[in-house]
Amino acid sequence: MRFEESIRTCFSKYADFKGRAVRSEYWWWVLFTFLAGLALSLAGEAVSGVFSLLTLLPSLAVGARRLHDINRSGWWQLIWFLPIIGWILLLYWFASEGVEPNRFD
Repeated sequence: MRFEESIRTCFSKYADFKGRAVRSEYWWWVLFTFLAGLALSLAGEAVSGVFSLLTLLPSLAVGARRLHDINRSGWWQLIWFLPIIGWILLLYWFASEGVEPNRFD
């Protein structure tokens, strides 16, 4: 999946927590939100904050779909609140290849 296609997909599935997201879709979305947030922070803190709020729900949705691709529940995103160990585990899962067969098809 290309960069533009990933961004379009994530915005079109704004709050869709069902289905699966391939690695490239997830990581292009992460790159987009990081770079856009960085650029908008130069424009002002309020602008950057609004962007962060607007992309929070699609970020959670694409994260859940990414976890579905490796046959895990989207609720595993809550492990992010467990410092260091949770972060490492989630990064590992997000970077893993999709699993077949999969219960989230």
